[in-house]
Amino acid sequence: MANSGKGTFQPDSDVHISFEDQQKINKFARLNAKVDDLKEELKVKQNDMKNLEEAVEELSLTDESEKIPYLIGEVFMCQGLEDTLKFLDEAKARKTNEINDLEGRCDELKSQMSELKAHLYGKFGSHINLENEDE
Repeated sequence: MANSGKGTFQPDSDVHISFEDQQKINKFARLNAKVDDLKEELKVKQNDMKNLEEAVEELSLTDESEKIPYLIGEVFMCQGLEDTLKFLDEAKARKTNEINDLEGRCDELKSQMSELKAHLYGKFGSHINLENEDE
C-alpha cells in the first residue's frame, strides 16, 4: 500500500530554532496572554463606566429633595441628589483614567508583540503562526 504523505507530519529539517528564538517565541506568548487579560479587564471597566452613565441618566429623573442611597464599600449612604451626582462624576473620572491606562498598556504590549512578530516571521516565514484565532 503506497503512502501518499497526505495528513502525516513531515518535520522540516531546514528550520532550526535557536535558544534566543525560543525565548522570543515564549515572550510573544506571554505578551499575548497579558493582552488577552487586559482586554478582559478593559471590558469590565467599560461595563462599569456604562453602569455609571446609566445611573446619572436615571438620577436626572428623580426629585431633588429625595435622598438617594449611594453604595460606598459595603454600606449605603443616603445623600442629596447634588452630592450623589458629584460622587458619580468622580467615579466616572477615575474609571476613565483606569480605562485609558489599560488601553495604553495594551497598546504598549501590542507594539512589543509586533516587533517580535516581525522578527519571527522574518526568520521563520510560514513555518510559524503567531496570529490569534479571533483576529
